[in-house]
Amino acid sequence: MFKPGLLVGLVAGLMGGLVGIGGGVIMTPLMTEILKFRQHEAHGTSLVAVVFTGLAGSIVYYLHGSVDLVVAVGIAVLASSTVRLGVRYCNLLPEYLLKRYFGILLVLISILLFAKPYLPHVVDADSPAWIRWGILIIIGSLTGFISGMMGIGGGTFMVPMMVLFVGTLQVGAQAISLLSMIPASALGAWTHFKAGNVKPQIIPGLVTGVIIGAYAGGIFAHGLAEDILRAIFAILLLYTAFRYLRARPSPSAKACNTDS
Repeated sequence: MFKPGLLVGLVAGLMGGLVGIGGGVIMTPLMTEILKFRQHEAHGTSLVAVVFTGLAGSIVYYLHGSVDLVVAVGIAVLASSTVRLGVRYCNLLPEYLLKRYFGILLVLISILLFAKPYLPHVVDADSPAWIRWGILIIIGSLTGFISGMMGIGGGTFMVPMMVLFVGTLQVGAQAISLLSMIPASALGAWTHFKAGNVKPQIIPGLVTGVIIGAYAGGIFAHGLAEDILRAIFAILLLYTAFRYLRARPSPSAKACNTDS
């Protein structure tokens, strides 16, 4: 399944690179719609690819000196402590309900994309350290749970929250998100794998495609208007979300039981 995985990875990486959103949000619908994976399998397999994209992205940001290692390590520990809970909850849900939850997530991401230029900073970098770290603890814990449940890296949630509520610059937030989610995504992917939610045969093509697509998307993004890109992508996410929100229970659909 190298070629199908490569195609999905290329599309996910390209779109993610164009608008700065992790590939998991795009990979999951593509795997269920095109490759006909079960929703649980799409979440687990997507999370494996997120580990590799996080590694590739973190190296670039680290070489440019954009990573706050102290914050990244702290969030990594917090996210790793809750990611398994997210996987377990994912495996308790029937497929139709998991699809609806994923649809709700896509709607929220779309709203953030539209509202991003107009959102004020609630907390700035000069705020007391205890306030900033208190918010980081909440963000890190929630991100790990969402990542494990939804099969995404968590950056779509973590980055805007850090910018708005911690006062982190956009580039710095993206760098922290990429690095901190590597161990959490790896743990979540392993838990999904033990539950039978990972398709190993697609991983090589998927990872290759995501890395190439993300690089190409980053290059193309510099020549296109960000507002237009963000609006187009948000509309695509909304369309996908409404398809997921209409999911109905199937008599033969059963959620997987986690093996942990």
